[in-house]
Amino acid sequence: MQAHQLRSPEGSHKRKKIVGRGRGTGHGKRCGSGQTGQNCRAGRAVMLAYEGGQMSLLRRLPKVGFRSKWPDQYQVVNCESLNRFEEGTTITPELLKDSSLIRSLLKPVKILSVGDVNKKFKVQAHRFSKTALEKITKAGGTTEILS
Repeated sequence: MQAHQLRSPEGSHKRKKIVGRGRGTGHGKRCGSGQTGQNCRAGRAVMLAYEGGQMSLLRRLPKVGFRSKWPDQYQVVNCESLNRFEEGTTITPELLKDSSLIRSLLKPVKILSVGDVNKKFKVQAHRFSKTALEKITKAGGTTEILS
């Protein structure tokens, strides 16, 4: 069998519905759109939340909360990840980027307290969680908050 002898399976190609060719076709006059009115016109039908003039549910419910268009997106580094560096190292965002713990130097870095710190470090980051601060200082290290 060759490529030109292959046939597509039965029912895989459906013929396009031809409308508006007289009433005898079964799809004439109104073309299967029902009677005249708002929904038979070309373009978009009724808006999804439209309730016939009654105030829509979206407008009846109260507005809650606030979501900033420009949220602070911190790059998260866990305490256990810091153990890969040698003792006494100054851990900076540049060092974290070189070791592939963060992706960008343009976004701020936050140190979280997942895991334990076994070595003494000087850690520089834009933010620290409270328990991460405690763990680093308990291990004998220091922290510095970058602006």
